[in-house]
Amino acid sequence: MSDSKEMGKRQLGPLVYKIPSSQEENNQMNVYQELTQLKAGVDRLCRSCPWDWMHFQGSCYFFSVAQKSWNDSATACHNVGAQLVVIKSDEEQNFLQQTSKKRGYTWMGLIDMSKESTWYWVDGSPLTLSFMKYWNKGEPNNLGEEDCAEFRDDGWNDTKCTNKKFWICKKLSTSCPSK
Repeated sequence: MSDSKEMGKRQLGPLVYKIPSSQEENNQMNVYQELTQLKAGVDRLCRSCPWDWMHFQGSCYFFSVAQKSWNDSATACHNVGAQLVVIKSDEEQNFLQQTSKKRGYTWMGLIDMSKESTWYWVDGSPLTLSFMKYWNKGEPNNLGEEDCAEFRDDGWNDTKCTNKKFWICKKLSTSCPSK
């Protein structure tokens, strides 16, 4: 090989090595795709509600799989930074009624312990007339010191607070950091 060809090879050598082969391009593309998928997975880890909670209209709901008394249910909600569900809209009522129907009789955060027939939510707000339509026919009837409200298949019922029922906790959803 002539000196000029050898010199040309030495000068082009670094350039040849910088051009990736098609196999290297494929490998880089695969790595890039895997990183993109991993990032998307990590982004999904930021959830507005904990994994075992349901999201609805800016709030998170936990539907228990065990049964407890009303007081024990309220404590369970408090222990996870929530409270027994306080219903604020007809849409929320419909969502909760349909979801709790699948589980069975379920506590909500509505009681009349302070004064008979004066119903208050656990957040201190009174039960408004617009929600009276959700009581089952003849309810609330206060048969035998029934001071706590539950969801039944077809509406609300007042029942003894010591009975064991499923329960629903509610807390505000969180927002994920923007990307």
